[in-house]
Amino acid sequence: MGNNRVTKSKNTSEVGTGFKWFHATSVNGGAMVMAAVLASYLSVYMTDTLKLPAAICSLIMFIATLWDAINDPMMGVIADNTHTKVGRYRPYFLVAPVLLTFFATMVWIDWGFTSNTAKAIYILIMYIGYGMTVTMYTMPQMAILPAAVKKDSERNKIITIGAGSCAFAFTIGNTFTQNITDFFNKLGFANGYIPFMLICGALAFISFWGLYKASEGHERYLSEPEKHPLKGLGMVLKHKEVYPNIIAWIMASMGYGLMFSSSVYYMMYYYERPDLISTYMGVISIGALVSMVVAMPIVLKVFKSGQRALCFSQISTIAIYIILFFFGKTNFVFLCVLTFIASVTGAMQNALVNILVNDTIDFIMYKEGKSANGLVSSIKGFAQKCGNTVTTSGILAILAVSGYVAGAIGQQPDSAMFALNFIKFGAPSITGLIVVLCVVFGPIKKYKAQIEEMKAQQGEQEDAENKAC
Repeated sequence: MGNNRVTKSKNTSEVGTGFKWFHATSVNGGAMVMAAVLASYLSVYMTDTLKLPAAICSLIMFIATLWDAINDPMMGVIADNTHTKVGRYRPYFLVAPVLLTFFATMVWIDWGFTSNTAKAIYILIMYIGYGMTVTMYTMPQMAILPAAVKKDSERNKIITIGAGSCAFAFTIGNTFTQNITDFFNKLGFANGYIPFMLICGALAFISFWGLYKASEGHERYLSEPEKHPLKGLGMVLKHKEVYPNIIAWIMASMGYGLMFSSSVYYMMYYYERPDLISTYMGVISIGALVSMVVAMPIVLKVFKSGQRALCFSQISTIAIYIILFFFGKTNFVFLCVLTFIASVTGAMQNALVNILVNDTIDFIMYKEGKSANGLVSSIKGFAQKCGNTVTTSGILAILAVSGYVAGAIGQQPDSAMFALNFIKFGAPSITGLIVVLCVVFGPIKKYKAQIEEMKAQQGEQEDAENKAC
């Protein structure tokens, strides 16, 4: 037998500490700081620095994120059918930081184009390149976890570590971006975003290449995938049981994205205090950090399952958002306190929905007897990108039709003020409610016993193979 097999007892970890931490800090390390900066500040950069009309910015985001969503299933099939000496998913971790650093840096370079068309085309090309790079590494990163670990408890622990890393990265990206870019500007850089992205890229090199090394020999629980892309998609999508999970992924992506992406506009134009943007973003980011690192493990322990924890997260957050929709402008301290609590309860949704990915992968393995790790991960990625598309382009589209005027602090029309408040607190309440309904009525959970039996048989088969080695 191969040398990659390692004899394990039932109580030992299936993967080493290096795998756990590099898995967490690959997608959720320097790459996540980049994602946070782009999510929260690129739209404002386009409208207020490059002076592009909001309608054009909305179209840029719509095209880029829609294509980003469409190519996810393609990447999933490619990843599942990759066969190299170093593994099925591992090769992508080598090239990921190279392309990521290039596109995430280039998108912030202003070449001095005078034409709005030229500005828009350049941003569109760079942002599409960035999105395709994220797709290229996200699918294999999600797919390799159920391929390496079969126990739900250990999977959840690794997801929790990743959630904490994600929250920490988002805290940096959302709270300190203005401070960091101002620091580089004072050092003489024309655009502080550029050196910031290069530093994040260096961190991405460390984590992705670390994951490549730590994941050696860990692609254990795999079978031959469906090689034809359409047949592969059909194999998964023919099961109606997976659709509630897909909808939950879309809605969770929207809810999480709105939490951050709308905040700069909200403070600048609805609250009319641009000087408080960093403070408010800090409240949200620190709340998200507490959510992932402290609250999520506690909630998982109390509610015993990711599904129940996700429902608690959404219901409690909805209640707070409704209060803030009507009374958020009453007092800044009141706004910050309730926003912090909502971030603590709500941010964990972004990690908890990944539990539904593992459930879906296990379900397809049970029903079809084939590995669909990359494909299911790509469907989740597609759903997430659809949510991102609605969030990023939707915010700008709503602002465009509401009469929003860039730079007009204190002079926005009532329609724009209502739109800003709805985007910040009304829309994520609706998405949260839909997530709860999908989880409560999701049918995959009724196969839990059969899936656990299947995984136990996989473990027994591996033990037998290890003894034979």
